Amino acid sequence: MSTRKDRLRKLVKVQGQLKALHETRHATFVAAASAAETEARELIGHFDQDNSLSSLFPDLYHRRIAQAVVRQEESLESARQEAGLIAAASARTNMVERAYRDLRNRDERERSDRERLDLIAQKQGQE
Repeated sequence: MSTRKDRLRKLVKVQGQLKALHETRHATFVAAASAAETEARELIGHFDQDNSLSSLFPDLYHRRIAQAVVRQEESLESARQEAGLIAAASARTNMVERAYRDLRNRDERERSDRERLDLIAQKQGQE
């Protein structure tokens, strides 16, 4: 039983690490989407200014704005995918934690039962 308990304890740890990895990746994608959105907004802001080079290179500005919007959309899609992976990792982590907790409780009950039986046997041996 203890080897199964040890394996479940290790699996709980690994599942927690995997969930943390997906959460970190999700945060990274959200940050990248935000940065791309900020870049697009800044480029649009510069495009409308009179002293901007946008009048000389409008195609360059339009292309960079479009690239920033595409990066934002890709990052948001990746973040959505990671959110799904987080949900799956959370479900797996909860399932493994529950199995580990149940096994640990059962081991404790069995140990307690054995101790009580030993005490009863000792009292009967003394009589």
